[in-house]
Amino acid sequence: MPSSLGLAVALLVSFVSAVSSCTQQEKGYLLQFHAAMASPRLAELVSSRSIAVLDVSFNRLTGALRELPPSPAPGRPLQVLDISSNLFAGDFPSWKAMENMIALNASNNSFAGPIPTHFCDSSPSLAVLDLSRNKFSGGIPQALGDCSMLRVLNAGYNNLRGTLPDELFNATSLEHLSFRDNELHGVLDEAHVINLRNLVTLNLGRNNFSGRIPDSIGELKRMEAAYFDQNIMSGELPAALSNCTYLVTVDLKINVFSGELSKFNFSNLPNLKTFDLMDNNFTGTIPESIYSCSNLTALRLSANNLHGQLLPRISDLKHLTFLSLSVNSFKNITNALHILKNCRQLTILLIGKNFRGELMPEYERFDGFENLQVLDIGACQLLGKIPLWISKLAKLEMSRLSNNQLSGSIPDWIKALKYLFYLDISNNSLTGEIPTALMDMPMLKSEKTEAHLDPRVFKLPVYIGISRQYCKPIALPKVLDLGNNKFTGEIPVEIGRLKSLLSLNLSSNDLTGQIPQSICNLTRLLVLDLSNNNLTGAIPSALNSLHSLSAFNVSSNDLEGPIPSGG
Repeated sequence: MPSSLGLAVALLVSFVSAVSSCTQQEKGYLLQFHAAMASPRLAELVSSRSIAVLDVSFNRLTGALRELPPSPAPGRPLQVLDISSNLFAGDFPSWKAMENMIALNASNNSFAGPIPTHFCDSSPSLAVLDLSRNKFSGGIPQALGDCSMLRVLNAGYNNLRGTLPDELFNATSLEHLSFRDNELHGVLDEAHVINLRNLVTLNLGRNNFSGRIPDSIGELKRMEAAYFDQNIMSGELPAALSNCTYLVTVDLKINVFSGELSKFNFSNLPNLKTFDLMDNNFTGTIPESIYSCSNLTALRLSANNLHGQLLPRISDLKHLTFLSLSVNSFKNITNALHILKNCRQLTILLIGKNFRGELMPEYERFDGFENLQVLDIGACQLLGKIPLWISKLAKLEMSRLSNNQLSGSIPDWIKALKYLFYLDISNNSLTGEIPTALMDMPMLKSEKTEAHLDPRVFKLPVYIGISRQYCKPIALPKVLDLGNNKFTGEIPVEIGRLKSLLSLNLSSNDLTGQIPQSICNLTRLLVLDLSNNNLTGAIPSALNSLHSLSAFNVSSNDLEGPIPSGG
């Protein structure tokens, strides 16, 4: 059976790989082929005496699955069944006499009710079982522990409740185990975890697990990815985790882990690429041993209780593209930027809510951050002006300098940042008139130009508050936020050039004059906030043409006349 198992799993993997490499036209032919193949009742195809691999995925097949008719010996030959990404609903049937089944993918449908208990009884050679992204409820069946050949078990993104049954840990062949995004709870048992020595991926994120990470996790020597994020787990980072020398990804964000982070020894994790501890209670300084993780590409330590200064050794992380240290108590921003600009591969740098009350550094000469696309130095209460060195960040696309104490005017060089599409300088003490240079920013003028953020930027999601995260560049809005400053004068007529803007905030300034008619050219606007100024005259009736507008605020001005209706 091992050779048959390898063949069936290889067929499933190779088919998925083949589809992903197809052109759109080729995918169309494949989908037509699968739709044609699935046009008879699925139960008849599953019961066929000649089909070993059946793939009807990525169609719009609907309805409930029927029970199978009795099968004469020696049973059905089907080994691989992929019905994923359809519209199937109802309870999953208790298909019997499927003794040759090796891989079953029923993910991304609307199956409901409890997870069936029959899988291992009817298919003793089952190696791959994917039930993720459905509506399964109830507990995890104890019978899954009888699947002695099971290597992949994915039941993430369902409505499962209860604890992990002790019997599950008898499935000692498991290599990939995921119950992500359910409503499971309980504590990971020290003695049971050790049974899963073959685990490569363990994903228990987005549940309600509590307690500590057991020390026995260090016995999972093959583990490459561990996800415990978004639970209520606590305790220190177990020293035994460093025994998992093949670890590539560790995600512990949004828990209540604590302890001094510098106690953990990262020196034994040469393969580590992604390490995420966001929103916990770790204390101390950044461990110097982490700089020995030479393959690290994404490091997030934000929203903890870390302090101190950055050490020059962080530039040893030659592959680092994503770094978030926001919401801690780090000091000396001048030193930090001087060191970090030597991390030549950085594309995203989030260091806001640190360096409280320090001076925004200026550099007479500037060399570094050649690949930087996202820069957040917000909420630091920094003094000074918008620094000239930002103008040298030729690839910059998103900049957040909000919630500081920056003064002076917006420099004209801002229009030279030809890729900048997100600028937030709100909640400062900036003065002067709104410069027309802002109206010449290429990315905000062209409706046809989309953001070109490097995919590496999203090695980890970018969070704007815990409830909102951006995982893809296309999801990020084009934003100009100048709110809560001391700008004076009129809103420039040239504002109408910024036709690709989705959000414009000029609120809480000292702007005067009328709302320019040209603002009605911003037909893509979702948010327009002009409140708390000294604007006069009427609200332009042409604002009715802004059909996408979902938030509109002109309160606390000196406007008069009729309120536009419609649109």
